[in-house]
This record gives sequence, structure tokens and C-alpha cells, in this order.
Amino acid sequence: SGSMVFRSEEMCLAQLFLQSGSEYDCISELGELGLVEFRDLNPSVSSFQRRFVSEIKRCEEMERILGFLLREIQKAKIAIPEEDESPLAPPPRQVLEIMEQLQRLEMELSEVARNKEKLQRNLLELTEYTHMLKITRAFIHSRSRALGPQYEEFPTMETDSVTGCTGMQRLGAKLGFVSGLIQRVKVEAFERMLWRVCKGYTILSYAEVDENLADLDTGEISKSVVFLISFWGDQIGQKVQKICDCYHCHLYPHPENDEERADVLDSLKTRIQDLNNVLHRTEDYLRQVLQKASESAYTWVVQVKKMKAIYHILNLCSFDVTNKCLIAEVWCPVSDLANLRGALEEGSVRTHVHFIRPLNKTLPLHCQNGQRRKT
Repeated sequence: SGSMVFRSEEMCLAQLFLQSGSEYDCISELGELGLVEFRDLNPSVSSFQRRFVSEIKRCEEMERILGFLLREIQKAKIAIPEEDESPLAPPPRQVLEIMEQLQRLEMELSEVARNKEKLQRNLLELTEYTHMLKITRAFIHSRSRALGPQYEEFPTMETDSVTGCTGMQRLGAKLGFVSGLIQRVKVEAFERMLWRVCKGYTILSYAEVDENLADLDTGEISKSVVFLISFWGDQIGQKVQKICDCYHCHLYPHPENDEERADVLDSLKTRIQDLNNVLHRTEDYLRQVLQKASESAYTWVVQVKKMKAIYHILNLCSFDVTNKCLIAEVWCPVSDLANLRGALEEGSVRTHVHFIRPLNKTLPLHCQNGQRRKT
């Protein structure tokens, strides 16, 4: 009527009696209709002491797995198809089956991801080693041809004019090498530290790698530098090793001669090819698993969300020990009472009887505590 244009629907506060065993399905039906607002009949009970806490925890565990799954699907740039109609909450008997499916999927994806990460790390190490061998070969050849003062072997040390040996050689100190890669941004500080600690008893040569490489630890793409450090004696060698550790250098064995270097390079080339093949197969398998999972992802997300909402509503109800049923109190438009009864009947799976008892005849504008009620 004209007088009701600016007024809400007439409301009533009703009490629902839900027989044990069918309460889940009844709340599911009510949720799909969206007719009522539930009152909390356990206001003094904390959320951790309510009746359906374990079921909500199970839903949250499923949400965690689904979050991981959706991130992996998104990372693989796979689209998640949505259904035309929103799926219903799964019946309780199917919940464990969905949980097992998700746990199995998480274990499989985690294992494949670990294997893929290990393969990628190995591939990166072999790639770094290859770059190091190629660049340090140029250092050695440049030094041997004495192309410039920067490649002279310890120019600050006195050389015996008769024997052509340095003082360190006469003392029996052995020439050693440390080679590897370091991030470009750390080179200057690294060079200063070597000079201060080793007092000039080392020679550092370095050159930037043309290719941008991912960091072994962080995965960030950055510029790397190959270095070769020559040093006299084990004590200096230990200091060099510690400095390299401090600056998170990736060290690789330095070949004795060109022949050994060529053998290692050939071996690395073969291993890199093999690793690439295995990595491609692993990525194909991972994509197949994610593609299959993406077909059910939308359904699982909606089902778990609805299921969790149902248990939250059931936690608002009180339990009648005598009649072994749940009691709920809801605000409902008077005009929808018939639909409310129909939803409860629809939700009954074992011919349980549901009772609706109005607590007040009609409350057009106000609820019991004086607050305005609107649908």
C-alpha cells in the first residue's frame, strides 16, 4: 500500500527447532534463499568453545590449501572457469572426500615444486660455472702474456734477480686460486676488504657476465661478476675463503690447466642439456596437474565458503539436550514465513520434523531491544 512505501517489511522473531542430523542441510537451504537473520543465542561463549569449532578449523585448513592452489594456478597463467550457477554447500558426507582430494593435491604440487626448484638451482649452478670457466680462461691467458701491469704476479714483492723467484716462493709458499661469482653491487666493497685483510698478497681480476642470472638464494635477477683471486700460502687462502663467505660468493673449482678446463666445459654442456630436458618434462607435468585442478577450483572455493558459513550459523544456535535438537532464533519478514517453512522442509533429508514458533506476532519497525529492523 501507499503507506508502506518508506517502511520496511513487517518482521517477526521466530524460533526454529532443527532436529539433530538435518540441521546442516536446513541452514544450507536457508542460506541459499537469504530470507532470515540469525540471532546469537550464545553471546557469553567464546568462539573457541562453541559446538562446531573443529568443523570450522577443517574449513580453514581447506581454505589454506585452496589459497596455495590458486596461487600456483595463477603463477602458471591458467584461467579458472566459473560455473553458470553457484554450487551448493557439499553434504557432510562429502567433506572428508574433498579434504582428502585437496591434501593429496597439495602434497603432489609441493613435491613437484621442490623437484623443480632443485633442478633450477642445479641448472643455475652449472650455468654460473660455465660462465666462470670461460671468463677466467681469459684472465689466465692475459696474465701469462703480461699484457699490462694489472696482471703482473705480485709486483709489490721483491724478485731475486738471479733465480727469478719471489721471496714468497723461496719460503716455500704455494700459489693458489679462488674463483667464483659475486653480485655486481658487492664488488667494490669486496675488493676493498681483500686489500685490507690480505695486505696486497692477493691479485683480484674480475669481469661482468653478459647474461643476467637469478640469485641462487633469493631468485632475484641481477648482474653478476666472475672473479679470480690469486694468493700465496694457506694462511692467506683461508682469509680469502672467509671473505668470500661473508660476501655470499658462489665459489667453483678452478681447473689446473686448459685441457682440464675444456673437459669440464664439455661435461657441463652435456649436463645442462640433460637438466633442461628433465626440467621441461617436470614443468609439463606440473601444468597438467594444475590444469586438472583448475577445473574444480571454483566449485571448491564456493563450497568451502558456504560450508564455513553454515557452521558459523550453527554456532549461533543453542542445543536442547532434552529433545536433542538445535534451537535457532531468526528475524524473518512475515510475508516470507511460508518460504521459510518450505526451505526447512526441503533441507530435511530423513523426514525430520521442523517446528517454527513465532516469538512475537509482528514487529513492523522495531526489534525487542528497540533497534530498527529492515530486510
